[in-house]
Amino acid sequence: MFSLPRTATAPFCPSEVQGSIRIDAHAAWWQRLRRFAGPGLLVAVGYMDPGNWATDIEAGSRFGYGLLWVVALSSVMAIVLQLMAARLGLVTGMDLAQASRERYGPAGRLLQWLSAELSIIACDVAEVLGCALAFKLLFGVPLAWGVGLTAFDTLIVLGMKGKGFRQIEAVVLGLIATIALCFAIQVFMVGPDWQGVARGLLPSNPGADLHQAVVLGLGIVGATIMPHNLYLHSSIVQTRRVEGGRHGLRDTLALCRIDTVLSLLLAMLVNGAILVLAGSAFHAVGQPVVDDIEQAYQLITPLAGGAAALLFGLALLAAGQSSTLTGTVAGQVIMDGFLQIRIPCYQRRLITRGLALLPALLGVLLLGEGAVGRMLVWSQVVLSLQLPLAMWPLLRMTASRQLMGEFALAPWLQLVGWLLFVLICGANLLLIIGL
Repeated sequence: MFSLPRTATAPFCPSEVQGSIRIDAHAAWWQRLRRFAGPGLLVAVGYMDPGNWATDIEAGSRFGYGLLWVVALSSVMAIVLQLMAARLGLVTGMDLAQASRERYGPAGRLLQWLSAELSIIACDVAEVLGCALAFKLLFGVPLAWGVGLTAFDTLIVLGMKGKGFRQIEAVVLGLIATIALCFAIQVFMVGPDWQGVARGLLPSNPGADLHQAVVLGLGIVGATIMPHNLYLHSSIVQTRRVEGGRHGLRDTLALCRIDTVLSLLLAMLVNGAILVLAGSAFHAVGQPVVDDIEQAYQLITPLAGGAAALLFGLALLAAGQSSTLTGTVAGQVIMDGFLQIRIPCYQRRLITRGLALLPALLGVLLLGEGAVGRMLVWSQVVLSLQLPLAMWPLLRMTASRQLMGEFALAPWLQLVGWLLFVLICGANLLLIIGL
């Protein structure tokens, strides 16, 4: 699959990477894991974007630790679905978009492609707003100007031309480490009630405004299980392959499980830390509901000091920029798979960012800067509404013995997948009815 000729100026999209990372089946397990590690990080970084911040901050400030169990449950759901997507890619040699193109007719392909593109744009709107807000918090740039400045992140994509996936993964790992370290320090500064945190991991009724809890819960689900991440993972995981043993594919799938689970657990810890930070800094001390990232930044300064606020702004900027890289690759995978159109990644970035800039800028200008938090939350709800259209073909195809052979999902895994599908559809329906 990764066999296109590569030139000195080739972008880093998976369709333009030659060959894959070969892993010796006879090497020590830790050497094999070190060689395989990477695809899970590229997927996990999408779970730390500014959209997650908005939902987690409002959930923590409104309900304390009461919705922490939703973060944990969403992360488990994400692990299950991402493992299914990776299995599809490794077993069939096709990503989810390519497999859907072969399986469904023109109408079905068009619907899935439009849904996937909408999810990428919704995610990019969150990245635009998050980066613009980071510029404002760190450098005092007006929010509308910050939105315009985000167009220049295309230069980051241009700077990665000619780089392989190992370089991309190293950059993303650095950004993830920055985000995780910033929040670890901030949580330490505010000193949460750890017994309350433990209770928040148990499902319970958060009380107060149940409808708002459902909206925020859906936002957390949408921010955690991003539809385009299923397409992305099924593609980039194919850059790895265990060779030299009798059970090469089985070994590859085993390494993939470890890489995916560890990476997404890290994302879960980051998301949990954001909610715990908000619950400790705002809800526990009787602050009014914080539904805006800028408001959270301003309130953290007197509570935990200027250093915590600076870390908050740096982590926000890192979150937006890391998602820029993975969103670009996901867009290329989707366009290539559904439409069989290949364009340089910087052009794909320009298209996606151009489509995201308009609603973000209009929202800021028409609704005011105070509406950024609401726009971020609803961008994640849009992702949740799109998720079933990516889950349906994934569940159907990974359960097909004709397509997957002996690696088709076991009946109990199929049941788990369809229960998740029904749960997400039911929650979406509940949200729509309540609007």
